[in-house]
Amino acid sequence: MASDPEQHTLSSIGKSSGEIGNENEPLLSRVQHSDNYSVTAAILPFLFPALGGLLYGYDIGATSCATISIQSATSSGVSWYNLSSVDVGLITSGSLYGALLGSLLAFNVADFLGRRKELFLSALVYLIGAIITAVSPNLPIMVVGRIIFGIGIGLAMHAAPMYIAETAPCQIRGQLISLKEFFIVLGMVAGYGIGSLNVDVFSGWRYIYSASIPLAIVMGIGMCWLSESPRWILLRAIQGKGNMQDLKENAILCLRRLRGPVYQDCAPAEVDEMLAELSFVGEEKEGSISELFRGKCLKALIIGTGLVLFQQITGQPSVLYYAASIFQSAGFSAASDATRVSILLGVLKLIMTGLAVLVIDRLGRRPLLLGGVSGIVVSLFLLGSYYLFLDNLWIVAVIALLLYVGSYQVSFGPIGWLMISEVFPLRLRGRGLSIAVLVNFGANALVTFAFSPLKELLGAAILFYVFGVIAVISLGFIFFVVPETKGLTLEEIEATCL
Repeated sequence: MASDPEQHTLSSIGKSSGEIGNENEPLLSRVQHSDNYSVTAAILPFLFPALGGLLYGYDIGATSCATISIQSATSSGVSWYNLSSVDVGLITSGSLYGALLGSLLAFNVADFLGRRKELFLSALVYLIGAIITAVSPNLPIMVVGRIIFGIGIGLAMHAAPMYIAETAPCQIRGQLISLKEFFIVLGMVAGYGIGSLNVDVFSGWRYIYSASIPLAIVMGIGMCWLSESPRWILLRAIQGKGNMQDLKENAILCLRRLRGPVYQDCAPAEVDEMLAELSFVGEEKEGSISELFRGKCLKALIIGTGLVLFQQITGQPSVLYYAASIFQSAGFSAASDATRVSILLGVLKLIMTGLAVLVIDRLGRRPLLLGGVSGIVVSLFLLGSYYLFLDNLWIVAVIALLLYVGSYQVSFGPIGWLMISEVFPLRLRGRGLSIAVLVNFGANALVTFAFSPLKELLGAAILFYVFGVIAVISLGFIFFVVPETKGLTLEEIEATCL
């Protein structure tokens, strides 16, 4: 059994960002066997939720090709191919509107249904949205399908990081949640690839969107097979939402299934420790909405929403918008084909995200954030200088573009999603993540819609300088506000980092 919580003294808070005096010191005396874990057993509890991220990424890549296919007079296969820019915008952004709606719906869903059922629901909504989009007889039905698919995105991007964080061993939690970002990028590359193969096929857009259907089915079946999050079960137990002993035994059973044979003997002690830690950090009372904006919950909200906000407003969509023209100025023939440029950058994203996955639980979150965002700052000021007075030095633009993409993928890309799944207290994790995901998609929509008017008003050079200044501000935010969570259990993060 874990030691008496009252005998534990919290580590001191560091000067810059809530760093912990000894980041590997446990909140309570951990059971000896809790350091044992099976990477093999962790694969499926990661894989099926991560398919939600794969489907999100696939939608981004596939839609860029599907909108070309559906506007073709010869190969669209429909009589309504002559779409206006508004019509194309509705198709392109329909899933984003749906994701915003899904984020709102997720506010209470995860706490009421549980993480596993929310992920199953997202798979079902993905499936319905993909089918409606693929067979749509007219534009309004297609837009409805796109919005429904987007609701699946909102639910999946809310529940997947939460489920993975709560079920993964703390030693590899960072790797697994960061690997979800890898799956998003992998989905984008797959979407570009499958889209480019079908863009000239008769009714190719239907085949492009249909490719999501089998993935949604596999995700749904997988979530039916997986166990519920033991932490969610124990939260219900200590809040009196069921028989304590029955829920405790269920949590032990789920933990054994999720962690594999190596955890069979030590699962009861681990569950006892989780219960002790949840009691220590005061999870017995049910969280209210107002509590999100007080005390340590407010700090978690600032950390989470701040990271996902800076993730979007440091210029990522805008930099990628200029990718094709930058490669064209460098004389690469592939730059005439925007899809090939996207695939090239997608491969770079995969490589850099893979690098982040390999080192995140060794180096920690803060070093990668500080290093990666520093690279983003340099790249943005280089791009601004290129468009202002270095337009003959195309090599500067290419280096800046690649530096930006690589730096983003080892920092904001994976770690934004990782941190929002770690910092919220358990009783308010579902609601806190819902707000963070809503901010993420809302900021994405804002940057997307504001980019063209800002570009016309300020010009590319000044716009990149503005993004560079925002990135500098984000560095200060990371240094002074964002804590290090490497190697800590979720309960230790709540007790020592907030």
